[in-house]
Amino acid sequence: MSEQNTKFGFTAFAETWNGRLAMIGFVVGLATELLTGQGILSQIGLL
Repeated sequence: MSEQNTKFGFTAFAETWNGRLAMIGFVVGLATELLTGQGILSQIGLL
């Protein structure tokens, strides 16, 4: 199997989507914190 056809592992395709999803998760977490006034750890009961 050639390197260009692989969609698993540390490929540029996987790293691009990993970065995009991480940015979305960060923005959602920040928006949730701003709307509720509680941090993420407080929301799930750890603090």
